[in-house]
Amino acid sequence: MTAQEEQALVRAIEGHLLLAAARQEGRTAAARTASRLGWLSDVQREALEREFQEEYLTLSRRSWGRTADRAEELRQAYETRYRALRQRLLACLLLGCSVLAAAGLLVVSAA
Repeated sequence: MTAQEEQALVRAIEGHLLLAAARQEGRTAAARTASRLGWLSDVQREALEREFQEEYLTLSRRSWGRTADRAEELRQAYETRYRALRQRLLACLLLGCSVLAAAGLLVVSAA
């Protein structure tokens, strides 16, 4: 198994674990909400819990999507900034080497 395949497997497992945790959180929140509504019949309580779980999972997915989108935006911004800084550093390094070479030539020609 290559490193890329291992990374893909780890990401898939993390995704499944995250989804399972969100489902469990949704079930817990749904049960807690439904328990406060003592006047509901069992069928109504189950329907409410099911709808609540689905809505909770939908909201979680949207939140994850927004987080992933923002992370991608930040990654691109940082990469752009890093490239610009690297180019500046290279330009300064080349300028410094040119100045040293010119100073060396002046010293050699003066001697």
